[in-house]
Amino acid sequence: MARTQGGPPRGSGGPSRGPGGPPRGEGGGDRRRRDGGDRQSRERGEESEFAEKLVSINRVAKVVKGGRRFGFAALVVVGDRKGRVGYGSGKAREVPEAIRKATEQARRGLVRVPLREGRTFHHDIADRYGAGKVIIRAAKPGTGIIAGGPMRAIFEALGVQDVVAKSVGSSNPHNMIKATFEALTHATSPRAVASRRGKKVADLLPRREAEKEPA
Repeated sequence: MARTQGGPPRGSGGPSRGPGGPPRGEGGGDRRRRDGGDRQSRERGEESEFAEKLVSINRVAKVVKGGRRFGFAALVVVGDRKGRVGYGSGKAREVPEAIRKATEQARRGLVRVPLREGRTFHHDIADRYGAGKVIIRAAKPGTGIIAGGPMRAIFEALGVQDVVAKSVGSSNPHNMIKATFEALTHATSPRAVASRRGKKVADLLPRREAEKEPA
């Protein structure tokens, strides 16, 4: 039988095209890959915005019927290096999962701390939590971060460049971090104090210091 001229043979399986568009079944995969790549790039951008500091990781045990079940507890500090910082703890059977839980909790509990010139605190602070007590003092430019252990991780994630801090009492990292955050919640700025008292910043500070404060 002779084949009909002027068109493809029946059942040739060629790609079918919609009106004015690419063949059906083509292009969708590229769009999905492109959307997935954009989502991953956004997630990487959000992750790069925050600095994550692993303070401690401990092995913990849960007593169950038949023995003990071991897991891990992680303590993480997260900050954007621009005046926001938070901490969180998480427990899981594996270390990466415990760190992930702690990081998510830290991001949900971010607090904003006013900084002087973006490098140090406006005033000295002393606070405590349980048996832990911390003393935080503002420092002049070039001092650096003089602090140890968990307190250094907090200041680095917060974006502080010059500070002198000391922990007195308990050396438990949980108590030290909670005491430090208690102190940070009491940190304030001259502008906030002036607005609360109904005055101007120049009325509270010497003229030289008032000129340095942002309007």
